Amino acid sequence: MKTFQQTIHLQPFGRGFHLITRDVLNAIPEIRELKTGMLQVFIQHTSASLTINENADPTVRMDFESHFNQMVPENAPYYQHNYEGPDDMPAHIKASLLGPSVLIPITNGRLNLGTWQGIYLCEHRDYGGSRHLVLTAWGT
Repeated sequence: MKTFQQTIHLQPFGRGFHLITRDVLNAIPEIRELKTGMLQVFIQHTSASLTINENADPTVRMDFESHFNQMVPENAPYYQHNYEGPDDMPAHIKASLLGPSVLIPITNGRLNLGTWQGIYLCEHRDYGGSRHLVLTAWGT
């Protein structure tokens, strides 16, 4: 079994859902050495998350952002954690709903994503800053 691990630092993104599949692939080219395996992408933050979804039509990402803002609004009167700004507590909730990692099969040296799938960085803060991802690939 081979294992590879790489930590990458992504540029700051504005609030929203951003395709980062290419960033991930560029950071861990060792995936090509694996015939069968897995890639875990883990984000080291509590106010951003990861998911896999539509990679072609950008309106899907816009609709995700609109829906999440309706589902988890800012300035809810019951939020107690609000000293970092009105987007902070909603960002924590959104990140917990989506989760901190995705797991993707590797087949013949490539991510075995569906035709229309891509990895999203889900930035839930207005100004979240640089985000750090730990990429771990393993397999044979």
